[in-house]
Amino acid sequence: MAIQVGDKAPDFELKDNHGRTVKLSDFRGEKNVVVLFYPFAFTGVCTGELCELRDNLPKFSDRDTQLLAVSNDSIHTLRVFAEQEGLEYPLLSDFWPHGNVSRAYGVFDEDKGCAVRGTFIIDKEGVVRWTVINGLPDARDLTDYVKALDTL
Repeated sequence: MAIQVGDKAPDFELKDNHGRTVKLSDFRGEKNVVVLFYPFAFTGVCTGELCELRDNLPKFSDRDTQLLAVSNDSIHTLRVFAEQEGLEYPLLSDFWPHGNVSRAYGVFDEDKGCAVRGTFIIDKEGVVRWTVINGLPDARDLTDYVKALDTL
């Protein structure tokens, strides 16, 4: 079952596409966080979503928000993907133990071995304030994120 609005967001510590450790709780008291789970780098819908976010980063930074994109790919795959697509926000690897963070948020598809498209907006206190879960083929709408951030 996915994490619900009003729940305390499970803390996590993952490596980003540069091998740096990123911990959710490091943003507590400092920034809101959008945690965006996506199935796989280099796939059509994922690439489209992540590039749309890249092209609209000010909509997050202007709202005192850190974007964290999480997949079950290795950090090496994510490094090449970020370089190829010009992605400057952290791409986090939930590769090993495979899918642990995705499972904690209730968005890991056991049959496919990857996360579904789950998005969680977490406020500065670490509480989930908005969430949406889409199936693997269904892209999310960026305007929904922005509207939700405007309510914080």
